Amino acid sequence: MSDAGKALMFLLRLFCDWLLQMYQEEIKMSKTEFFLASSLEKVFPCRKPRALDGTTLSVWGGMRAAVQLVFRASDYQDGSLLQSYTVSVKGAPVPAELYLVELLPSDFPCWENAAEDENYLTHEPGLFPDLLTPLEDGRIRPVPRQYRSVWISFPVTEDTVPGNYEVTVEASPGLSLVTGSGGQWEAAEGCRETVSLSFWLRVGRTKLEKQKLIHTEWFYADCLADYYRVEPLSEAHWAVLERFIGQAGRRHGVNMLLTPVFTPPLDTEVGRERPTVQLVGVTRTEGKYSFDFSALERWTALCQKSGIQYLEIAHLFTQWGAYATPKIMACVDGEMKRIFGWDVPADSPAYREFLESFLPALKASLEEMGYDREHVYFHISDEPSEEHMDSYLAAKRQVLDLLEGYPVIDALSSFSFYQKGIVKQPVPANDHIQLFLDARVPGLWVYYCCCQGVDVPNRFYAMPSQRNRIMGVLMYLHRIEGFLHWGYNFYYTQFSRRLADPYRMTHADYAFPSGDAYLVYPGEGGMPLTSIRAEVQSEGLADIRILDTLEQKKGRQEAEKIIYGEEKGGFTFRNYPHSAEYLLSLREKLFDVLENG
Repeated sequence: MSDAGKALMFLLRLFCDWLLQMYQEEIKMSKTEFFLASSLEKVFPCRKPRALDGTTLSVWGGMRAAVQLVFRASDYQDGSLLQSYTVSVKGAPVPAELYLVELLPSDFPCWENAAEDENYLTHEPGLFPDLLTPLEDGRIRPVPRQYRSVWISFPVTEDTVPGNYEVTVEASPGLSLVTGSGGQWEAAEGCRETVSLSFWLRVGRTKLEKQKLIHTEWFYADCLADYYRVEPLSEAHWAVLERFIGQAGRRHGVNMLLTPVFTPPLDTEVGRERPTVQLVGVTRTEGKYSFDFSALERWTALCQKSGIQYLEIAHLFTQWGAYATPKIMACVDGEMKRIFGWDVPADSPAYREFLESFLPALKASLEEMGYDREHVYFHISDEPSEEHMDSYLAAKRQVLDLLEGYPVIDALSSFSFYQKGIVKQPVPANDHIQLFLDARVPGLWVYYCCCQGVDVPNRFYAMPSQRNRIMGVLMYLHRIEGFLHWGYNFYYTQFSRRLADPYRMTHADYAFPSGDAYLVYPGEGGMPLTSIRAEVQSEGLADIRILDTLEQKKGRQEAEKIIYGEEKGGFTFRNYPHSAEYLLSLREKLFDVLENG
């Protein structure tokens, strides 16, 4: 730029600054509304959420408590300046974690039959609050005429000193902004005050029972390799696995992990393959098998480090009927090849021969790694139905003697599988569980997935958070021993045809209502990002621990008395309280009884 041009630019800047000073009284900061809301509120841009009812939040060591700071810029006019704020927390017994609640799109929030279910926030497509992004600097910038929120989490440790803590959430305004002309705008006196909102955080002294519920969220190692573009079981892949397994175990109450001793035959189109992630190396030389368990040993070490107490071995036969064998890769006479898959029937003598070598070696190795027969679960085939009974039986006969003494579980909803003695430990869906409950099936598990979208609890984007959390109370009441969900981190489209963008295609290409396929999001650098659904579900797991503790101290009758309160009759998986207030007040009642009763 010439000297004349530079001079002109300088004069222009002076003129703009003069104009700014001339009209500064007419340029206004937009006003911002702040208030606290519970963790059960989903904050939509165009819908004012309920403010926190009451001023007390109760928690015990080893749990998390959470509130939300809701904010909205109002009185916005052309020429108004959007002021930033810095959020901070004072008075808490542990450092607070701040997350910005991000909106994600869904043009498939529910199935058509959900229209008859009034317990949805909406049946319409739109933007939904779910992703929690770490707010490391605490800085927010309110959006005009939109409600947004900061998720504030308190990770209370076992050694946190019990007591009542007055916690203050502050939003301090930025006092100056750079205008479009480059000038500096200083906030008016009325925009300089820090907003302070307080509540009481009660930390109980009672040591809660450890989590007894066996909880598995199916973990997809191949999805992580594909998403982060790393070689399966490379060092880069192991680094990602460690972060995701760690968060699942230490934060989200997952204590059982789907373990790909060979590539799991799940959600795979007939005739196609998932990417190979196989923890056990297989070698066949002159017809004899040998196995390398070193990768499996590394996996189990990660599991133990993360609090994973149980392993569930990848299904031994294909999904939806057990017609074929899973994909298994092997080095055969020096050449790597696929030795089993869709082209090999379930009752193949060759597969039986393989299993006779593999399963005893696997069980012995797992026991050496610290996972005995009480902590290793096997599957035959996922979600068989009535028409698959014969094929399921044929598959089961292949392995029945080889799995003696080990628990075998399968997700299914046909009661006849249990009634006929085909499956001893069924895992029914929560919309089909009542028959199993009426039959007093011992050691009953439960699951839900994309299909459980009417009346029963689930965790879709479009459902209220209390519909997610109430599952904990229901599992306690019905003495459920295990909970299974198929998607902790499924980032593929249906049948694993291709990778999906979990931030944009939240329904796996219209396969499942948004919120079904994954609980966590893949963040930068291989870091998992948590979600409202994951955090609220963890609160439900904590409810079970609290109720178990109360039962130990005062008896089950006392626990059920508090649960039912003024409610008439028992709760079922279709008939339960729908309000957030019920769960929030239940927590406070339980605290009062355990700590002061």
